[in-house]
Amino acid sequence: MSEPLFLKPVFHKKLWGGRKLEQAFGYDLPEGNIGECWAISGHPHGRSQVENGQFAGQYLDDLWNDHKELFGDPKGKVFPLLTKILDAEASLSVQVHPDNEYAAKHEHDLGKTECWYVIDAEPGSYLIYGHNAKNKAELDEMIESGDWDDLLRKVPVKTGDFFYVPSGTVHALNKGIMVLETQQSSDTTYRLYDYDRVDQSTGKKRELHIKQSEDTIMVPHQDPELDIQQRSEGKNKFTTYVQPPVSPYFAVYRWQLQEAAVFNHEIGNYTLISILDGSGLLTIEGNDYKLKKGQHLIIPATATQWTIDGELDIIASESGEE
Repeated sequence: MSEPLFLKPVFHKKLWGGRKLEQAFGYDLPEGNIGECWAISGHPHGRSQVENGQFAGQYLDDLWNDHKELFGDPKGKVFPLLTKILDAEASLSVQVHPDNEYAAKHEHDLGKTECWYVIDAEPGSYLIYGHNAKNKAELDEMIESGDWDDLLRKVPVKTGDFFYVPSGTVHALNKGIMVLETQQSSDTTYRLYDYDRVDQSTGKKRELHIKQSEDTIMVPHQDPELDIQQRSEGKNKFTTYVQPPVSPYFAVYRWQLQEAAVFNHEIGNYTLISILDGSGLLTIEGNDYKLKKGQHLIIPATATQWTIDGELDIIASESGEE
């Protein structure tokens, strides 16, 4: 039997977080400013727990180690992807993530390439995405002098946009933006600039990582060349945002469904699914599972075909690694 793995989200308090995840998805949030919902995660800083079926109560990282068949008998040591929802009630720090080589050497973690699907953006919202330094010397000089207005690129953003953020990209979500983030399973972030904010819980400014940032920032910045593909089947619309080789670590899709759709796995694939809106029914091997807004699940590699019927807006992803 090939059951889907419905996963229980893990929530993280953040200086910049709010309470919109409660309003938007009906989550039962802990107290405080909640900035992140770790929706599908095998990372030790926020382990997803299975809510249903024969693996109920087990953690995703344990399944990865003990039931390789669910994931197509992968070679990797850790579950490679992490799905989050981020609620930026205030602006995040301006930051950069390392690649695999730098992260392995200095952090004993994976590197972090990520991407964002913009669930909601207030009018006038913008991202920090990239920088204007022409070379390493100019970058270091602008950082040292605090010339942030000239250094940082501001990019307007609206609901429904998509951004691919390779390791080495200077970036930040700003106030009034909610995104679904698909990323490598890493929790390594280097803060370049934090608006001189004081963390009220400590009374101190948060730590910056200037040297690590300067070591890992892509210079000059280059926007990735994406080949976003869209197709329609009946009333359903399918979008492919990124996939290998442009994105070596994951493929990300949007499924806008109005009627039943049949999906197939290639051998060894498994699929991560997040329900952003709507409700419907998932059918695998004649067994039905209800789907609703705010759920997150994995279709295991043992399921070669499945059907989703209903009116749903879904972000799905697959690992690009064996």
